[in-house]
Amino acid sequence: MKAAVYNQKGEETGTTLLPKEVFDVKLNPDLVYQVAVSQAANQRKVLANTKDRGEVSGGGKKPWRQKGTGRARHGSIRSPIWRGGGVALGPKKERVFKKKINIKMRKKALSMVLSQKLKNNLLIIIDDLKLEKAKTKAMQDVLKKLPSKDQSTLIALPERNQNIILAAGNLPKTEVVQAQELNCLKLLSFKYLILPKSSVKVIKETLIK
Repeated sequence: MKAAVYNQKGEETGTTLLPKEVFDVKLNPDLVYQVAVSQAANQRKVLANTKDRGEVSGGGKKPWRQKGTGRARHGSIRSPIWRGGGVALGPKKERVFKKKINIKMRKKALSMVLSQKLKNNLLIIIDDLKLEKAKTKAMQDVLKKLPSKDQSTLIALPERNQNIILAAGNLPKTEVVQAQELNCLKLLSFKYLILPKSSVKVIKETLIK
């Protein structure tokens, strides 16, 4: 499959061949949804945690004797019906949200999303992406000249480039990842995907083994 190639000035310099096994895969929405949901669940962190009556402090002594006071019987002031007592049936930190998806399904879903990006002209191939200094203004100028412009953009580099990572760090709706770390959920979170030509090779090697 052929795709246009741009330079950092936003000029179209030619075309490149993309592997059909990665960029020409028929979409299966159910599979993409299943993989995206599993990846979102695997990133979820348990924040809410409540203490039950056995975890709160105090309450070792019976508040008052069982009979003869005219009041309701109670065994501990840390009962859930008491103020300051434990929480009944509250959320616990031991909850597990992880979902297992096999590697073949993850790779297939990623190929489907990449194919849709190409089909909908949301995939931008550039010959190379380099910055002499880690300047946000320099990175912003490059993005403005490309078809993505001010839209949400994910940049997948063939290898770690500190200048580009730092330069894009303060730009809204822009994120930089390494090509081998691409996943279905990340791609769906951004409208455009920018790939240097060398990143295509990394993606192919990652998905076709």
